[in-house]
Amino acid sequence: MADNQTLPPAVRALAEADFSAVARSFEQAGFAVAQPADGILTIRSKQQGRPAILVSVGVHGDETGPIELVAYLLDALAQEPQALQVDLMLCVGNIGAIRQAKRFIDADLNRMFRTERGTLAGTAEAARADVMIAATTEFFESAGKQRWHLDLHTAIRPSVYPTFAIVPDLIADDAKQQLVGWLGEAAIGAIIMNPSSAGTYSYYSAEHHAAAGTTIELGRIGTLGQNDLTQFEDAKLALDRLLRGKAPLQAASEPHVFKVAQNIIKLSDNFKMAFGKETQNFTALKKGDEIARDGDTVYTVQHDEELVVFPNPDVRIGLRAGMMVTRVN
Repeated sequence: MADNQTLPPAVRALAEADFSAVARSFEQAGFAVAQPADGILTIRSKQQGRPAILVSVGVHGDETGPIELVAYLLDALAQEPQALQVDLMLCVGNIGAIRQAKRFIDADLNRMFRTERGTLAGTAEAARADVMIAATTEFFESAGKQRWHLDLHTAIRPSVYPTFAIVPDLIADDAKQQLVGWLGEAAIGAIIMNPSSAGTYSYYSAEHHAAAGTTIELGRIGTLGQNDLTQFEDAKLALDRLLRGKAPLQAASEPHVFKVAQNIIKLSDNFKMAFGKETQNFTALKKGDEIARDGDTVYTVQHDEELVVFPNPDVRIGLRAGMMVTRVN
């Protein structure tokens, strides 16, 4: 991480989960502002029926680009608080890992949003997930029907589609259509429709709070204060319009849509992938190609073509080491 003292004040404040200046600005403008936990801010209007939007960043502590993106948006809104046309919850996820410029402290926070955590139950991330779940429940339980959760990430490895999103299948059709339209506006290149949870934060919000939740990969990972913010410009503009209640713009192009064909689960320490973990996201494999083997279990491509996403043989036993997707359009 860059020396925090050299960061722009807005970025430094968000990275350190310091909402004091922003909270003061919205409170003075008549909003109901609360900080239910470290790194979590809620801003609500007295008007009823506004969309409820949760924006989360830093669920992985080394994915710093979205922190910068949101810091500048939040700072601009705090200068004219009445421009905010939604009820907003902002969550800075893995604060401890951000402070240490690490991906996580004990284990991946974005696998903790599930009831069964097994050997991970005692980790720092399990405790943090409980705090985030409680705040998320409180935020959405008083919300109207229009609920969003945009969980902003950056990818570790290169990708055929530099920006892409994972969207839970279980989102209601109308809300899903709105979300997909917004993702197009944000210039997201690909969407993966996901039928089952891997314990992620956005899937939790969709499943338990009927939110249009999505995990969005906004480009490549970078150092706080040194990110190439041009790669986030389309997403920044789309998010700014959403928070200000402006009509969406027509997408320049429709995202390519994929669906999950199979999840590759690491069953033991014998797990080995047939390709390196630096393999690009959306690398195509053909029917019969070996994906991975784990003792007597051999994962192979079942369709004429499957594309690999998130290949990572270093995950803990029992977790997803990659997903294989097929094209819908």
